[in-house]
Amino acid sequence: MLPKRFRFLQNFYVATSLGLLVWMTFIDANDLPMQARNWWKLRELDREITFYKDQIKTVQTERREVLGNDRLREKYAREEYLMKKPTEDVFVVVDENNEPLEK
Repeated sequence: MLPKRFRFLQNFYVATSLGLLVWMTFIDANDLPMQARNWWKLRELDREITFYKDQIKTVQTERREVLGNDRLREKYAREEYLMKKPTEDVFVVVDENNEPLEK
């Protein structure tokens, strides 16, 4: 125990510590809610990184397949970009709801 003449210091340190704790938790620019939001945003961005890395692998695989063969390159252009030769007509077969059968 502190002597009677130093008891005010104990209360001062407790009050200062509580004030600092409240400041760091709720008022500061890097407070606890901000840290939680940043943590969730980091997790979301990590998931996006994983998704886009998978997409890149898929596109690279398709690219290797298509660029190696002229017939596949033409098929890919027709299917993905709806390209056609200047001398041909394109007919789209639709169902009763006026939706194309192939998508």
